[in-house]
Amino acid sequence: MLQIDCPFCGPRAEIEFRCAGETHIQRPGPLNPKLPEADDARWGESLCTRTNPKGEHLERWIHSAGCRRWFNVARDTVTHRIRVVYPITDPAPEPEA
Repeated sequence: MLQIDCPFCGPRAEIEFRCAGETHIQRPGPLNPKLPEADDARWGESLCTRTNPKGEHLERWIHSAGCRRWFNVARDTVTHRIRVVYPITDPAPEPEA
């Protein structure tokens, strides 16, 4: 079983958590200078298209059976090794060399 180090509660079993998928997603719209136009195709892509890498993936998790707080995890999708757990407000960590 995977052991996840909740930044608020400490190490806990995977069963206490829920993964909410990819994090650091850029939504289109007037508040995003990188993607200002929000036509139907762009919104569809923003809502439905996600990366599915073989290797490190940045994910958003919630400690659903504990403190109920959100945080981000850099996890390898092949080995399930968690490289870093970091607050939801922090930028993405640099990739491992």
